[in-house]
Amino acid sequence: MVTSILYIKCASQVVTVSGGSDRPKRGQDMSDIGVIENGSVVIDGGKIAFAGPDAEAVHYISKLNGEVTTIDASGKIVTPGLIDPHTHLVFAGSREKELEMRLKGAKYLDILKQGGGILSTTRSTREASEEQLVEESAKRLNRFLQHGVTTVEAKSGYGLTVEDELKQLRAAKKLSERHPVDLVSTFMGAHAIPMEYKENPDEFVRLVIEEMIPKVAEEGLAEFCDVFCEEGVFTVEQSERILKAGKKFGLKPKIHADEIVQFGGAELAAKLGAVSADHLLKASNAGIGQMAEKGVMAVLLPGTAFFLMEKPANARKMIEAGVPVALSTDRNPGSSPTESLPLIMNLACLTMKMTPEEVLTACTINAAHAIGKADQIGSIEIGKKADLVLFDAPNYQTLQYNYGVNLVDTVLKNGKVVVEGGIIIGTNEGSHPFSTFAN
Repeated sequence: MVTSILYIKCASQVVTVSGGSDRPKRGQDMSDIGVIENGSVVIDGGKIAFAGPDAEAVHYISKLNGEVTTIDASGKIVTPGLIDPHTHLVFAGSREKELEMRLKGAKYLDILKQGGGILSTTRSTREASEEQLVEESAKRLNRFLQHGVTTVEAKSGYGLTVEDELKQLRAAKKLSERHPVDLVSTFMGAHAIPMEYKENPDEFVRLVIEEMIPKVAEEGLAEFCDVFCEEGVFTVEQSERILKAGKKFGLKPKIHADEIVQFGGAELAAKLGAVSADHLLKASNAGIGQMAEKGVMAVLLPGTAFFLMEKPANARKMIEAGVPVALSTDRNPGSSPTESLPLIMNLACLTMKMTPEEVLTACTINAAHAIGKADQIGSIEIGKKADLVLFDAPNYQTLQYNYGVNLVDTVLKNGKVVVEGGIIIGTNEGSHPFSTFAN
């Protein structure tokens, strides 16, 4: 059988980020990104078949039996497809008025207590149909794709009833089936205490544990369980109960930890062996040390701190302590309304003093570990999915030097070109062409 082969040739640099598939990179290893100068990549059957210098690629191609399609990457760099391991992608409504409230001095938790924030989005999401959530979220997913993101984690948490949480997760499943970007779903029914349980939060915790989690697991709608462990939201004890219940049903634990006050979330993540602890703006030294010891991933969200006008997480302290670090947009309607992971990469350098090498690691192989997919994606290595980005840049340092600029030229998903010249192309298999989701 003759197969179709894709040959990406003559790139200024191929940034493989290889060597971290078995375990996330940490410490000095986060700076080892495997740069091949004047490199090429060969794709066969949607998988990486070769990555190396141009001269070796020509010899490799000459031995293959199949039609060869060539992409000239001269003057560009090739990286793994970017991965966003923490988003609240599926929702309805908007909260632009809250920016003005914060500019006038209102605090995030104050807005939440007044029925705004997450609870505002909950009202809009409850009113939306499943198909409306799919259509609105697809527009956001398109923008992710145009910024080089090929895999996205998507949390529920804006339904806060059994049926509305399931509706969010079903919408995410449909999106993953229809759109070229892969979605990995996380159940986060414990995102806030809804107004109807304001006076009886333990009853809502019971609902999450005894009704939501079993039904999510029964339908196979999520791989992870997350909880907002924070003052005024869910206590450490409540969070532990929820995450342990999730584990019993096969949902791996994640945790929103120590975002607003130092609350013990990092310590709980280490205690439970969570896949990741996210936010961590106020994480204690003890919590950071325990996370390093247990190998818990820190998913840092500099865009959220920037948008809330708060001091970001101490990435340097975490990296030096040996905590593996990933980065994310935290795309949500209230505290980080952006789909630009490249901007988050810029902010990681400018506000958290991460190096360009560490940032690329954090948005590729370490992000893949944060969603349990490092055996398939996150690096340019033989046998992995051919999820790749061609950036119109002469070297990887340029990505962080040109801040706020989208340098994505071409995106490949499973070896197929889905963005060309910055524009989404083609149609997805099935009844819905993803081109109809374009803005």
